[in-house]
Amino acid sequence: MFRSLHMKLVLIMLLLITSLMTIVGAFLMTSITGFFIDDFYQQVDAVFGSSNASFVNNLRSMAAQEDGLEDLQSAIEANAAPLGIDYRNRNYYILDGETGEFLASSADNTEIPYLTATPNLITARTSIAQGTDEVGDSSDITASYMDVAIPITGGGNSYIIYIYDNRGTVSDLNSQMFLIIVQALLVGLLISVLLSFLLSKTMITPIERLTEGAERVAAGNFSGPIDVESSDEIGILTTTFNEMASVLEETLMTVENERNKLDTLFLHMTDGVVAFAGDGTIVHCNPAASEMLERPVEKMDYESIFGSLFPLEELTKLRRPNFKEAEMQIHGKFLEVYFAPFDQESGIGVMAVLHDVTAQRKNEEMRKEFVANVSHELRTPLTNIRSYAETLRDTGDVPAEVSRSFLDIIIGETDRMTHIVQDLLTLSRLDSGQSELHMTRFHFGNAIDSVCRAVELDAQRHGHILERLYHAQELPMIVADQDRLEQVMMNVIGNSIKYTPDGGHISVSAGSTEDQVWMEVSDNGIGIPKQDWNRIFDRFYRVDKARSRESGGTGLGLSIARELVERHGGTIGLVDHQGPGTTVRIVLPIRQDRPLEADHGET
Repeated sequence: MFRSLHMKLVLIMLLLITSLMTIVGAFLMTSITGFFIDDFYQQVDAVFGSSNASFVNNLRSMAAQEDGLEDLQSAIEANAAPLGIDYRNRNYYILDGETGEFLASSADNTEIPYLTATPNLITARTSIAQGTDEVGDSSDITASYMDVAIPITGGGNSYIIYIYDNRGTVSDLNSQMFLIIVQALLVGLLISVLLSFLLSKTMITPIERLTEGAERVAAGNFSGPIDVESSDEIGILTTTFNEMASVLEETLMTVENERNKLDTLFLHMTDGVVAFAGDGTIVHCNPAASEMLERPVEKMDYESIFGSLFPLEELTKLRRPNFKEAEMQIHGKFLEVYFAPFDQESGIGVMAVLHDVTAQRKNEEMRKEFVANVSHELRTPLTNIRSYAETLRDTGDVPAEVSRSFLDIIIGETDRMTHIVQDLLTLSRLDSGQSELHMTRFHFGNAIDSVCRAVELDAQRHGHILERLYHAQELPMIVADQDRLEQVMMNVIGNSIKYTPDGGHISVSAGSTEDQVWMEVSDNGIGIPKQDWNRIFDRFYRVDKARSRESGGTGLGLSIARELVERHGGTIGLVDHQGPGTTVRIVLPIRQDRPLEADHGET
């Protein structure tokens, strides 16, 4: 019954009128009571207040006389009108100041309210006992009476003039006011009921038509618009609803077409796609996913397929563009799996995309084996070539100048190839885990200083300015393999020296945070195109192959540097650089979760 809009409007109107009349009535009745209280104390103050001090002094003089009681009563009777004493609701009483005994009154009944020891009487008696003239004139709007007690002392005598009003006038007036408010409330409620019925009728009819139209659209029936019969807000709402229904019909058709396209795409794409609901049930999968996973995916759930990679609860909390990636192995196949939410608002839907990377993994394995095999095969002949070349250079069978020229070339090539072999061996050991890190505690700033001193002559040979933008002693001690890290620093700074034209500028900066240290090497050299940033750490990759060979580069130094930095739990990469040149940044943790060897101290 009360769910209908009609009844809600009636109830709202009734509650509104009732609340309004209640508030107004309470305000009026409180205001009337407050007015009478204020008027009572103003009348008393006009007679006994500081503005009429001579009257109070006369009362004190009367109190000092032997027949002072009669004089006091006469003086108060003379001021009965200004005090508002009507001998019915408001009367005066004269009491003994010390004992509180009743002495005289304007009322016939001597059972006076002062016998209840009102706060104002207590104040007046206390004032007389302490020898002060404090008047008891506190008021309480919630009390059923108004009173004031004035102490009068003189010549050793003391009296209390007590004026009491039982608020009879206020009560009568409030009763009349309450009756008027109730009558007005009843009339207002009757009128509000009639108005609410008329108002609800004009609103409910078009709303019912809108409801019928909405139910029809929800059922997929877009047959016809709703008639607009007014130009008010409801008419505008009806027009807007008709437009919305038209747009919704077009949108549904578009969505249906897009869904058909996606179904075709998923059906024929080579990557596997599996979509899960929030409870882990599969809502969609394509044939490629079943083929990659080698099982009937439609009959499974998330936990049985990918439960070992990530908990489903963790994935449902993702928000785009965030995603998770992992790798899994099934019957010798390597699959990269990417998880991403497809419900932007709630994050309930999770989609898994599978890539078969078996071929790439096999190529990587073959490449690693090739590097190891070539390194071992070439190391012995290269050593022999160098030995024969040095012997030939020391003989006199050929002119010395020609002999030395050719032999220097042979030795230079041999050194370069030996360097390649050494790099290949290093990478092979890192890949296979045979190269152990010798963890010690040393001063990070001193290690940078050591590398800078080692390359300083090479930089001067090329006319470079090598600038140190750090304070070594302000850098902390770290736990790492010092030799390996100096090898990384040497490679990065050496590249800046090697690939910066003569007369360049190279700066080395460093710093630390609470748990990390960092080092940056910047130069104004030839630089590296941004499209090559992600590949310069790949093995054998050179940005400019001709210039790299000319400078003696092998394409392996940065690969080794990345492997070593990552083995320490750090990162190495290029950062944005103003102007020509390159900036390489190395970030390392201060402490490692590895056992320490001999402590190097602050070398």
